[in-house]
Amino acid sequence: MTNEEEDGSRQFYTCNCFTTDNIFLEDYRLHVRFVSEQQFRLDYQTVLRRLGCVTEQQFEDVFNKISQEVDRRRRLSVTSAERADAIKDMYQPLHPYVYHLQDSHLAPEFRQIVERCRSADIGEEALTDLLEEEAASRVYRFPVFTKTFCEDLVEELEHFEQSSAPKGRPNTMNHYGILLNELGFDEGFITPLRELYLHPLTSLLYPDCGGRCLDSHKAFVVKYDMKEDLDLSYHYDNAEVTLNVSLGKDFTEGNLYFGDMRQVPLSEMECSEVRHRVSEGLLHRGQHMHGALPISSGQRWNLIIWMRASQERNKLCPMCNRKPALVEGEGFADGFTKHSDALLDTSCVLT
Repeated sequence: MTNEEEDGSRQFYTCNCFTTDNIFLEDYRLHVRFVSEQQFRLDYQTVLRRLGCVTEQQFEDVFNKISQEVDRRRRLSVTSAERADAIKDMYQPLHPYVYHLQDSHLAPEFRQIVERCRSADIGEEALTDLLEEEAASRVYRFPVFTKTFCEDLVEELEHFEQSSAPKGRPNTMNHYGILLNELGFDEGFITPLRELYLHPLTSLLYPDCGGRCLDSHKAFVVKYDMKEDLDLSYHYDNAEVTLNVSLGKDFTEGNLYFGDMRQVPLSEMECSEVRHRVSEGLLHRGQHMHGALPISSGQRWNLIIWMRASQERNKLCPMCNRKPALVEGEGFADGFTKHSDALLDTSCVLT
């Protein structure tokens, strides 16, 4: 037995495609893969010209942005750990209580749904009667937090934003937001929320895509503001299951929209608009194509939890659609492991 197995800890990994695939070119609203300049020109020169990238200088600008993003990704685990250490040393929380999950943070309706899920006699059909299913297939809405807690959490996030502590962006699509693991939310808040409250739901609602086997996550907050990010382009998540909670504040428009699973050709998709209400969460499959429409006034904060199942992603990376080539990562990394199938099977009985 290895030391890893003896102490119950698990080493998580990142797929090597993280540095090459799904690089978002904001100016052209396009996700690309970059291995070499020759490959890039063969794959994307025609479509980029159609989108307005026509001069050699524009192509050079694209290459420079890609190079900066690839370099950022290669250094991400080191720089993230450095930021987390600096935040711990220099940042004084405004509301310390929000970092530790308590029943009082949660909406009574959500606690009732979870308790019902934990009973032995409930199935998926009975559970869906307790949830609000949206027009988009297998997208569910339910209250998650109390409005008071949402207000205090947003105040904490704003207080952190205004501090001099270093900040990392959530991903290439969201320029304004906060990585919650760096701020210290993982151990006391996000992990128990996933394991104790969300796992009973996902086990019943998404058993076919890893809902019973979720063993890691990436959690972050994104902010939409009239002077910053207004919307979010059509995409899928690096997750098996995603929870998206609207935290506030006052805003108009900005609804989410869902198409179909990413395996379905874009030409065959029809989108359904879903209203996002403060304190409520939308639960959906990570590979379900979706986006966010522009807000027309105010400011909106959203908590995003990408939940991952190593048993699923160890077979096929959801981002590059290939067998993952693993590289070491910090913390939960991107949710891949090197466990054998036998060990992975045991992870599906989390309680």
